[in-house]
Amino acid sequence: MPRSGLAPPPGRQGPGPLPGGALQLLDLALARRAGGPLPGEHRAPGLGSGTELAQLRPYEIGDDVRHLDPSASARTGVPHVRLHVPERALTTWVVLDVSPSMAFGTADRLKSDVAEGAVRVISQLALRRGGRLAVLTSGAPRDRVLPPRGGRRTLARIGRVLEEGVAPDGPVDPAALAKSLWRVRRTATQHGLVVVVSDFRGAEDWQRGVRAVAARHAVIAISVVDPSEVQLPDAGVVVMRDPESGELAEVDTSSARLRERFAAAERARRDELRSDLRRAGARHVELSTRGEWMRALAEELR
Repeated sequence: MPRSGLAPPPGRQGPGPLPGGALQLLDLALARRAGGPLPGEHRAPGLGSGTELAQLRPYEIGDDVRHLDPSASARTGVPHVRLHVPERALTTWVVLDVSPSMAFGTADRLKSDVAEGAVRVISQLALRRGGRLAVLTSGAPRDRVLPPRGGRRTLARIGRVLEEGVAPDGPVDPAALAKSLWRVRRTATQHGLVVVVSDFRGAEDWQRGVRAVAARHAVIAISVVDPSEVQLPDAGVVVMRDPESGELAEVDTSSARLRERFAAAERARRDELRSDLRRAGARHVELSTRGEWMRALAEELR
């Protein structure tokens, strides 16, 4: 097991292929959700080497001679330099839930497979126009933090983190997701895009963290669900184990009344999640382990 304490879960399928056409649609949708301008079109504070003229003034000792303006210098007889507004690529922050509950899945994939695919897509799009990307894992014995970086090497580093898997069964700090969000809030000082990928199960007090992050950034919350979490299957008497608490429960899933109560409770939980995210200022996207998750992601964001 790697030093992060993660391991590939049994039954891991991977996210599947990432079609180029769908990536193109998501590229435009993600740019709009980030607040309008595309990466590279965001203005940074101060002066630098961008394309928009900020100041034309007489040369001072220490100025870069490459910024000398021949026309202004010839016209005034005094050396002048041109200073420009620097361009700042958009920084995307990804908070990825790697807690034990993400290893669950009874359909086409595990929840961690869908989460991995979503992060890979977001990563490719975030770096496409020279942007920067940061990734924080949440719910592991030792969470990982990859600071904002650009370039192909960043994709490779994030790929290695994703391949580590999820945390083994065991107790999880219920405030882990909230702590990761507050860390982003403290660290990310310039406007950017924050993407949270989680099943939001067992997490506490994350709502305040999302609100704090959304006050400065565009926020997309991707919740991953499995069909068996929505509707309990009729499988007779089964023993269920909570991977994050270790508690066991014997359940008679043949009871129609039990299945109805289970479905009602899950509907209430999902409704509350959507309401909490909307009030916090985040855009909510729900992805399932059944079907084409990438198509669903593109349709939700467009």
